[in-house]
Amino acid sequence: MKIQWYAHACFRLETADFSLVTDPYTPEKSGFLPVTEPADLVVRSSHDDSAHANAGMFPGADVITMTRVPGEGNAWQDLRFRPIPAQESMLHKVEPKDNALFRFQADGLDIVHFGDVGNPVEPWQVELMKGCDIVMVPTGGPPTIELADLHSALAAIKPRVTIPMHYELPGCIFPTMTEVNVFAAGYPEARIRRFTEPVITVTPADLPDEPELWILSATHTSS
Repeated sequence: MKIQWYAHACFRLETADFSLVTDPYTPEKSGFLPVTEPADLVVRSSHDDSAHANAGMFPGADVITMTRVPGEGNAWQDLRFRPIPAQESMLHKVEPKDNALFRFQADGLDIVHFGDVGNPVEPWQVELMKGCDIVMVPTGGPPTIELADLHSALAAIKPRVTIPMHYELPGCIFPTMTEVNVFAAGYPEARIRRFTEPVITVTPADLPDEPELWILSATHTSS
């Protein structure tokens, strides 16, 4: 699988059979560059958050919205998605909206995307994510999940690879997010891989035996 991080919570996952994009942002509201590559499928954590739900940036793509699908019955071709209901921060948002984390398998990899979760991950949510291979998590701090709560959740989930997202980047016009090294300070340097290339290729054989933090370079920042 090829994994590309555009910016914010928006990734492109490409296999020999399909291309999938997660949580597309709205360029003019985020400060990030538009994405012009097509996609077969957009998977988004909510329908009403301009920072996570801009499926219109991928005309012609099929769309699955995790807050609008039940249980495990979310299939697209051979993919099946497991939504995990969540909310924006009840502490930092006046009217927190619903969103969802989601889990799926492709190319032999078991992947979780944290969407826009804003509160501590509850034990029942942890149980639905345990044993995954790769997890993509918001590490910019409030109004998304507090970093201490995120570290606690990851210690219980035990993913083999954690990929940070949703943090301070050049050109970003969202307020208050921290930069990635604040979160990375919770990992031994020997367990951190920093990628300078825009796209990485991952197979099950590439997964580490011990948990690692993989920091990707965003490709659609303005500078």
